[in-house]
Amino acid sequence: MTDKFDESENMDGMSFEELFESYDEKINRDLKEGDMVEGRIISVGKTRVYVDTGTKSDGVVDKLELLDENGEFPYQPGDEVKLYVVSMSESEIILSKAISGAGKAAMIQDAFQAGTPVEGKVTGVVKGGFSVDLLGKRAFCPVSQMDVRYVEEGEAYLGQSHHFLITKYEERGRNIVVSRKELLLEKIREDQEAFLAKVSQGDTVPGTVTKLMSYGAFIELIPGLEGMAHISELSWSRVEKPEEILRAGDSVMVKLLKIETREKGAPKISLSIKQTSDNPWDRMEESFTVGDQVSGKVVRLAPFGAFVEIAPGVDGLVHISEMSHTRRVLRPEDAVEQGETVQVVIKAIDMDSKRVSLSIKDALGDPWTGAGVKYVPGTVMEGQIEKREQFGLFINLEPGITGLMPLSSIKNSASAKEYDKLKPGDPVQILVQEVDEEKRRMTLVPPDQKDPDNWKQFVKTEKARPMGTLESVLREAMKKNK
Repeated sequence: MTDKFDESENMDGMSFEELFESYDEKINRDLKEGDMVEGRIISVGKTRVYVDTGTKSDGVVDKLELLDENGEFPYQPGDEVKLYVVSMSESEIILSKAISGAGKAAMIQDAFQAGTPVEGKVTGVVKGGFSVDLLGKRAFCPVSQMDVRYVEEGEAYLGQSHHFLITKYEERGRNIVVSRKELLLEKIREDQEAFLAKVSQGDTVPGTVTKLMSYGAFIELIPGLEGMAHISELSWSRVEKPEEILRAGDSVMVKLLKIETREKGAPKISLSIKQTSDNPWDRMEESFTVGDQVSGKVVRLAPFGAFVEIAPGVDGLVHISEMSHTRRVLRPEDAVEQGETVQVVIKAIDMDSKRVSLSIKDALGDPWTGAGVKYVPGTVMEGQIEKREQFGLFINLEPGITGLMPLSSIKNSASAKEYDKLKPGDPVQILVQEVDEEKRRMTLVPPDQKDPDNWKQFVKTEKARPMGTLESVLREAMKKNK
């Protein structure tokens, strides 16, 4: 055994008497096949690992048996390991993580009584579980005891060799029941204790999404240990359903918000995905200012308006009164749809309450701005009947610009009867009489009023001349008088 180092190196300071007593204890300790040994690793060779068994003979275990799930050897000299005796000689003791084929079939009963794991091979899928070859004996493993998780496809385990714990041994070995789950749970408990000992609340660790629910996502931190991230902790953006941003199997980084230990079972762990990145509100004042025009996505509709996301995690409210200059909006869904991208102007930013006020209508522009210049009094043009009221007609000249033609003006028109026949949507010739941009009002009259003292009676109504002015009207009248 050339791989071993001189044990005296680890015994500095011990008297000869103490060394003799220690050696005497090793000689007097008896081991037998199937015994469990908790020993310290003495040395690690290329293919074998030597373990202090507490007797005069050192134990030897195949190095491959001690590799972890990633194929790495996680131990070093001085580490403690728990192994089982499978055979003995005067010079060495062969150890294993479980009783395997190297043992004898007669050891099955001893393994049952001692709670020693035994290696077995899954040979078939039967009703309610699996057939397992256990050192030449047929054993039964219930489907609920094959894994710590629900077994969906039993065929996936066929031909695999695992370590099992014998939970029932009856009728001289004719009725053997085994469990792999018990061993897995024991390993999980050990791993959980090690994991929880090295982490604390506030730490960021990797995880894997295992299941999505309406209220959040379950994330596995290590095999057998899960935490839950509430839907509000999945993203700084508003999330309606977890499946919008996650799916089972995704690898994510999570922050440990809270770890609650319980008397029975695994601890309750609260997680956050969003808190592994910066809060977008921390950069809000650097990114946006009042008056900025930006694009955003409509993420939610409410009776009073629409919430528009202008940056991941930053929603602003477009109040229903800020949706349109051109029409009166009674319901947000009449103006926008959820998921639609819209242009908005930032009207206000409240950092304390983390609220942003937005306007769609300001981004589109106010059609009344400059209306006094565009619609000069005396201008003749064509409009469209919008609606009829008892006091007159509302006539639309362009989206957002509607004027009123008073009933008194209509009665004073030579075409009064024709105006009585008009319906919403019909075209009509009008003359602009007065424009008030501030009050957003416009007074319209028929171009052919009967009042002989009113210059409007000289206005022609042909469609070919839709944009006449007061000057052109007067010139036309003077020509006629000549």
